Amino acid sequence: MAGRYDPNPFEEEEVEENPFADQRGRGKSSGQSNYGGGAFYMTNPGSVPPATSRLSPLPPEPVDYDRGATVDIPLDSTKDLRMKEKELQAKEAELKRREQELKRKEDAIARAGIVIEEKNWPPFFPIIHHDIANEIPIHLQRLQYVAFTTLLGLFICLLWNIVAVTLAWIRGEGPTIWFLAIIYFIAGVPGAYVLWYRPLYRAMRTESALNFGWFFLCYLIHICFCIFAAVAPPIVFKGKSLTGILAAIDVLGDHALVGIFYFIGFGFFCLESVISVWVIQQVYMYFRGSGKEAEMKREAARRTMMAAL
Repeated sequence: MAGRYDPNPFEEEEVEENPFADQRGRGKSSGQSNYGGGAFYMTNPGSVPPATSRLSPLPPEPVDYDRGATVDIPLDSTKDLRMKEKELQAKEAELKRREQELKRKEDAIARAGIVIEEKNWPPFFPIIHHDIANEIPIHLQRLQYVAFTTLLGLFICLLWNIVAVTLAWIRGEGPTIWFLAIIYFIAGVPGAYVLWYRPLYRAMRTESALNFGWFFLCYLIHICFCIFAAVAPPIVFKGKSLTGILAAIDVLGDHALVGIFYFIGFGFFCLESVISVWVIQQVYMYFRGSGKEAEMKREAARRTMMAAL
């Protein structure tokens, strides 16, 4: 006979809960189980996952680099590369040909004695080519520098002439003499450079007899003009368009300041005339001593004969 306090076999067992156990475990033991029994261990379809549950990340997909794939290179690109290479070779050959042609022309110019003149003077605004130290023989450089001084002296003389004549015009001498002074300056300075200084420069550099001859002809005209300006005879508008001695004496009685300016101009023209005479004398002595006179005569005779034929 069973004991007095034997438990009833049909009575549900009460599960003792540990108050210190995890709430999750407590919920599993007290609530309905989420997993159904059976051999397949399937979840209960009626169960709802809690809001705080996290989804597990998806496994990374493998990256296919396609290492085994073959790359097809079209044949047209190879043909294009060959065509471009041929074009480059043709251009290179053309450049070499042009370079050789240019070098041949430069050599021919050097043999002919032609010098390419680059404008380098004055340094702040180059308008002419002038390089005595590098192009003129050392024994002729001093003479060439003095000749260049006469060119600059003519510039100063004609510029001062404009100043003096302008002052005379203000004092009542009329505008005609001022216009003549401007014409002297505009025509005189460039004309002197082209007609006698550049031929002398080339004659000194290349020993050209014809350039020497042209220089003598034009430089004599230059000397005659300087002497005429220093005297200033009353031939053209009473001679007051040039600051000569006669014009200075004429205006001194009426306007003392104008007369002083004219006397200064007279001194400039006298100094220019004296230096110019010395230059042409030295150039002629060198011309005769170097035998260029006989060479110029032979050249003139040959040209005359060719013209007659």
